[in-house]
Amino acid sequence: MSQSKLYELGAAHAATLIACRELKSEDLVRSCLERVSERDTDIHAFAHLDALAALAHARALDSGPIKGLLHGLPLGVKDLFDTADLPTSYGSSVYANHRPVADAASVAMCREAGAVVLGKTVTSEFAFFHPGPTCNPHHRLHTPGGSSSGSAAAVADRMLSLALGTQTSGSIIRPAAFCGIVGFKPTNGRVMSAGVKSLSPTLDVIGGFGRSVPDAALLGAVLTGDTRLMDATAQDLDNPPRIGFFATPNWGDVDADIQTAWMYAEQTLSKAGASCNIAPTPTGFESLVQLQKEICSYEMAHSLSHERLRHRAQISAALNGLFDEGMKVDGISHAQNLMLTQEWRQKIQQMFVDHDVILTPSTLGEAPLGLDSTGDPLFCRSWTLLGLPCVHIPFATGHRGLPVGLQLVAAHGDDHRLLAAAHWVHQRLTQ
Repeated sequence: MSQSKLYELGAAHAATLIACRELKSEDLVRSCLERVSERDTDIHAFAHLDALAALAHARALDSGPIKGLLHGLPLGVKDLFDTADLPTSYGSSVYANHRPVADAASVAMCREAGAVVLGKTVTSEFAFFHPGPTCNPHHRLHTPGGSSSGSAAAVADRMLSLALGTQTSGSIIRPAAFCGIVGFKPTNGRVMSAGVKSLSPTLDVIGGFGRSVPDAALLGAVLTGDTRLMDATAQDLDNPPRIGFFATPNWGDVDADIQTAWMYAEQTLSKAGASCNIAPTPTGFESLVQLQKEICSYEMAHSLSHERLRHRAQISAALNGLFDEGMKVDGISHAQNLMLTQEWRQKIQQMFVDHDVILTPSTLGEAPLGLDSTGDPLFCRSWTLLGLPCVHIPFATGHRGLPVGLQLVAAHGDDHRLLAAAHWVHQRLTQ
């Protein structure tokens, strides 16, 4: 591969080459920066970029010992994460000149593992629905999803191979689906949240994006400290999982592209040897979307109290509306909602007695036309509320030529089994 095309390398492959000293981090970083220079005036994936610092860090890594799993790999950091050497604006003019004094714990861990932070990627305003300027790299008139829009678009457009994201409703899985890449949301609580702007302590999860399941697993292993996540994608691909096909009570909202992908997945995976069965809908599951919305609005209205009370004029109508909804929920009702959530998190484990993973929609369809919305997180809300690990698998194309896929969900704490199954599934669906 030519030096100018090194940006095409996936993270897992590049990590192996760098560890063997067959590839220099500086060459890889330079290639990615050239790609950013070529493409980001159209895509607008980055909020802040420091090319000189990234190249200097890469040169230092090339001259020293291998530091860790991400040694020398370029990394995009969602602008919701604090960084000591780059501005952090949380997608809002309220923090236009904000310079944190320390890295978020997850950013520090990635640097400790050898990652080279290329820059900060665009987030929607406080990771809610008001979008930033990022376009979908497959078609610039369509949304890339949100709130981790810049991270997903940068990975999809080959500006880098790994990027950090967060999910409070559907902010990892949805942009991964719209941009046609792998998005991984770990089990709730597996990744330290210190230094990431808190929106909803009950729902917030840190994860990330890669071009393949092994790429996402590599990043996940660093974020969680659990190397089983990386090891899972190196295991025997001939061990078929037990897959529960779960259409959810909202199946009537999906379009023909998702239905076609669903049927293709069922036929292909069954033929490949997977046990594919219909997963029954737990009684009351349809109530979880509204429960997630109430918890999200209450906790965001309170977590962002300073911004709500002192900077209303700088905040979008959409977020102000969420604040108003959240303040209508009283503390007693919120406590009851939290208790109900805990009950459901235990109850949902029953779904995984007969299934290793659940296959379910990620989105209603392709990325919608227009940049004034990030799309509907309907099919992500329940799984985020339940705190379960999820991964989006891209494998199809919709009627407009945009990416389509489905997500896999596993039991609480079964992140490594989820990634093993996801790798098996992705290999079969993209053969």
